[in-house]
Amino acid sequence: MTEEMVANDERGRRWRLVLGDAAAESLPPLGGANTAMDGALGALYDTGGDRKGGLGKSAPSVARWLGDIRTYFPSTVVQVMQRDAVERLNLHALLTEPELLDTVVPDIDMVTTLIGLGRAIPAKSRASARALVRKVVDEVERRVAERTRSAVGAALDRAARVNRPKMHDVDWNATIARNLHNYLPEQKTIVPERLVGYGRRSRVVTKDIVLAIDQSGSMANSIVYASIFGAVIATMRSVRTSLVVFDTEVVDLTDRLEDPVDVLFGTTLGGGTDINRAIAYCQGLITRPADSIFVLISDLYEGGVRDEMLKRVAQMTGDGVQVVVLLALSDEGAPAFDREIAGALAALGVPAFACTPDAFPDLLAVAINRGDIVGWADANELAQRGMSEDAD
Repeated sequence: MTEEMVANDERGRRWRLVLGDAAAESLPPLGGANTAMDGALGALYDTGGDRKGGLGKSAPSVARWLGDIRTYFPSTVVQVMQRDAVERLNLHALLTEPELLDTVVPDIDMVTTLIGLGRAIPAKSRASARALVRKVVDEVERRVAERTRSAVGAALDRAARVNRPKMHDVDWNATIARNLHNYLPEQKTIVPERLVGYGRRSRVVTKDIVLAIDQSGSMANSIVYASIFGAVIATMRSVRTSLVVFDTEVVDLTDRLEDPVDVLFGTTLGGGTDINRAIAYCQGLITRPADSIFVLISDLYEGGVRDEMLKRVAQMTGDGVQVVVLLALSDEGAPAFDREIAGALAALGVPAFACTPDAFPDLLAVAINRGDIVGWADANELAQRGMSEDAD
């Protein structure tokens, strides 16, 4: 068989898998593993006539299908097919079955689906659901923890730097660099005109960080990432971390920050949104405005009192709180958001933009050092991607 014939056969096979049974008469028949692949694809995407999906209504048949797609497709394709199956075939109820959960490939989208199910997950399935969520949380935490502690720790060091330190707190490298102009060649020494050092950071809290997360459905991925970041930051002794989630009610989950899985299962996706009420609650948590950072993660569709919400943000910034508004904390960019409120916040000097998880530690570092958030957002293409794509 020539190379051209092999290439034609491969193209024919691919087109047959893409087109399904509609191309059965015009393209060569499939065989072996290709037949099984075609069956797995057809069960999900064959919606011709009155057919409403081919996975059946029992958990065992869905579990077999999940096993098939894991066998015949790469993990990236498996995750897409799982997500499509939940949306196209209404598999939410079936995801409460332990044997099905044990077969699912864990990813962020599956975690948000389980969070959305919440209390609908029966007792017999909760252990499997938590185990699946745990796998994803652990994976994401490994990805972001070291960078977060490094970036935030370095920012806290800079924020805690003092010019009149005690001798045991002197940063000698920084002191030498600061006083190089005072070098005396004849004495071969530097006269330290100004000492640089740090306060006793390990014994005091230097910054308060309050995370407030919108529970509306479009913010599902952001909740996952924000919960993990909150748990990581909470392990740093120099930071006091608070985390609240809100819809029309406000729930303080700070006491669950030791385990982000507990945080996630304490959320309730969907429902209305009262950002003003959430900000009012968070104002009560802030006792040191000049040393506090307030991070609001929301699509800004306010169901409460809009003018009162903006007034509260203005009051917080006026009191010295560093306010950061994120339209999303995810890899997917910004969802639809209220542009009018985003513009009103910008007029207050508080830009609203989407931020990726990889960029978030650097954003926190800028906020801790009371840097230029607007300049950072403009310079950071990853953070701005969500907003720019939504505007196109």
